[in-house]
Amino acid sequence: MDRSWIRNSKPGDREYDAGVRQFINFAVKNSEGREKLPCPCHKCHNLLHKRVDEILNHLTKFAFDNTYTCWIWHGEKMDETHVGKPKNSVFEEENVVEGDNLEDMLRVAQDEFNDDPSKFERLLSDSEKPLYPGCKKYSRLKAILKLYNLKAANGLSDKGFGDFLEVFKDMLPEENVLPKRTYEAKKTLSTMGLRYEKIHACPNDCMLYWKEHESLSNCPVCNASRYKKKEGVPAKVLWYFPIIPRFKRLFSNSGDAEKLTWHVNGRKKDGKLRHPADSPQWRFIDAIYRDFSKEERNLRLALSTDGMNPFGSLSSTHSTWPVILVTYNLPPSLYMKRKYMMLSLLISGPKQPGNDICVYLAPLIADLKKLWEQGVEVFDAHRNETFMLRAMLFCTIQDFPAYGNLSGYTVYGESPCPICEDGLKGKWLTASKKNVFLDNRRFLPDDHPYRKRKRSFNGEQEFRGRPKVLTSEEVFKKVEHIHTTFGKKNKASLPKQGYKKCSIFWSLPYWRHLFVRHCLDVMHIEKNVCDSLVGTLLNINGKTKDGQNARDDLKEMGIRNELHPVKKNDKTYLPPACYTLSRREKKEFCESLAGVKVPEGFSSNFSKLVNMETLKLVGLKSHDCHVLMQHLLPIAIRSILPKNVRCAIIRLCSFFHFIYSKVIDLKVLKFWEREIVVILCELEMFFPPSFFDVMIHLTVHLVREVRFCGPVHGRNQYAFERQMKTYKGYVKNPFRPEACIAERLFYEEVIGFSTEYLGKSLTIGLPLSRHSGRMEGQGTIGHRIRDLKYEEWHMAHTYILFNEDEVAPYADQHIAYLRKQHRKASQKSILDEHTNHLALG
Repeated sequence: MDRSWIRNSKPGDREYDAGVRQFINFAVKNSEGREKLPCPCHKCHNLLHKRVDEILNHLTKFAFDNTYTCWIWHGEKMDETHVGKPKNSVFEEENVVEGDNLEDMLRVAQDEFNDDPSKFERLLSDSEKPLYPGCKKYSRLKAILKLYNLKAANGLSDKGFGDFLEVFKDMLPEENVLPKRTYEAKKTLSTMGLRYEKIHACPNDCMLYWKEHESLSNCPVCNASRYKKKEGVPAKVLWYFPIIPRFKRLFSNSGDAEKLTWHVNGRKKDGKLRHPADSPQWRFIDAIYRDFSKEERNLRLALSTDGMNPFGSLSSTHSTWPVILVTYNLPPSLYMKRKYMMLSLLISGPKQPGNDICVYLAPLIADLKKLWEQGVEVFDAHRNETFMLRAMLFCTIQDFPAYGNLSGYTVYGESPCPICEDGLKGKWLTASKKNVFLDNRRFLPDDHPYRKRKRSFNGEQEFRGRPKVLTSEEVFKKVEHIHTTFGKKNKASLPKQGYKKCSIFWSLPYWRHLFVRHCLDVMHIEKNVCDSLVGTLLNINGKTKDGQNARDDLKEMGIRNELHPVKKNDKTYLPPACYTLSRREKKEFCESLAGVKVPEGFSSNFSKLVNMETLKLVGLKSHDCHVLMQHLLPIAIRSILPKNVRCAIIRLCSFFHFIYSKVIDLKVLKFWEREIVVILCELEMFFPPSFFDVMIHLTVHLVREVRFCGPVHGRNQYAFERQMKTYKGYVKNPFRPEACIAERLFYEEVIGFSTEYLGKSLTIGLPLSRHSGRMEGQGTIGHRIRDLKYEEWHMAHTYILFNEDEVAPYADQHIAYLRKQHRKASQKSILDEHTNHLALG
């Protein structure tokens, strides 16, 4: 049915009138006896229901809505025509595909069966075999995929799924071919899976039995046996999930292939930081390596790793280290979702690899070097063409101890800051037995008055400049000649300060050109700052930075004489400081938190975290500290502290609130880079020296990383912590935790791949919002259509126009146009005219 008249003609044209009659006949035929139908004129937009004669009158007076080419509101099905379907959004296809495309899935997977064509023939046979004689809707393969999709989406155990298959098979006709055991279903699915490699490792982390060492039976470094007492059972295993075939499969899906170019085609470019692609580091790499940036489908990756205990028991010290990759080509709403987080390595326990993690990263780095130097041929299903895919590692994301493992820098001791390095030396507190960092004034402008003060700080004036931050080239010159023998038995020979190894990441050619190689984890920094603040204010044992030792340090430093401990009758009295809370103030603080009511899913129930008997906060998780710093702490301390102390803490909370912004203005960034230094200096005036550990100091460098790498939400540990919790749920056999994770992930990848080709299936790894469907008219109680009066519709229409950000630029242009046309008109008359015209659409 030709509908070109909708766009190519106007009311009064012969072609337009014929098309309108054609539409009226179609609408009446599919009206199912309804008196009123949606009116598709340019004024009503199918929102108002009218009689047929009224619709005809409107279409004669007003133009037909030129975006309405698929007449779904008048009885036409979505798959009948797609004439004029816009393709402006990479997410559009997700809600359109209804049918099954198993043939396309098998065609995509066919290349993976070149080594064993018989497996593909069996898979093809299962796709053609009816579930039972006479069944036209389900084949054996489709039934297995659908049922296993439910298993993966709902976390059903293998035993539970096997029991379900047995009962469901018994319900079907006798001659059905549904498998009756989980093993049989997995056997069918395994032919479509992407294999992982089990690489044996030395139990002392000295080396991998890989490549030229694959045939050895003993470690050439420490002479430890490759196997346990039983021959053939390896002492330690690295599970490697090759990334190249997984990237190929990602591009084999048309929707995913389109999303991987979002950073070029879908990103808003207005000079603000919204995405890593807006960052100087991204643009700098594009400028240096123009052959890499020329292909917009080339991947920018981030790597994250951390230790996790795969068991529920906290008494276990087992440490498994997953290494996860995320793809920054995707939009911010997707690149941290479970579906697009790729597990590349699984380093088995029971001990953490520590400084020897470079041994286990070797297979991944080898593939990353291949993807950078040579590239691999990949088929793009969206553009229906083959291209050479290349990839680079943009940065790494980890907590502070893992930062030291990956970078090779010692993150404890006298100079633990990996950015300032030797330029920042800690001060040893004899009583507290720790290094603290009281050099915040070094980061102030040279003429700042705080530099000359003595009594308010450590008793000395500060005229030194800020420590120099070395470039990646300068760091590489320091470490390139460091030769390290890996292994737990060689740990004692490592340096105690500075760099202790040349990290394996330096073997990547572009690594020495990055501004920020390893990112600081804001999540853990914020948690440590929150714990120190709340612990000191409430005097929580084990978390407070005040006490007998802290006051003895003040006495030894000869500062703040009014806070020195006083001995009376063999008892030591600690004078109250400006941050010391009375019992009444502690009670007010705790009551304000205990009475907080927040929306479901916003945070933990704080009433369960507040102990009103001891007036302490217990069991705070990372996200609880985040909510406390971002929203609750500034309110809770509003009336219980001196104004200067209160203002400093509130400004610190405001700093973290800014750091987590999704859209960052570079001009405001400069302000907060100066502000955080002043905030730390003011806190140094009030809090004891023991408060200022390395975590407090690291807040100085957070703005620098935002400037170079983009917003924090792209480098935060929250998503990776959630992913590790998912991996913990995969462990069903406590004797083989890593094998459980690898096997479960293997079949989950199969289901994730097949889901794209199955209609009406649950997508694994992309959670649905609880508001999903409401924008399409689905209510929580029922579906109800209400026919608005024209006045009501006009009010709603006007409200949307005047409150939608996308309309704002056009409104500004219209006001400018009216001012040009009516130069003598007042501001009020211009705005009235603008309101009337804009509301008419």
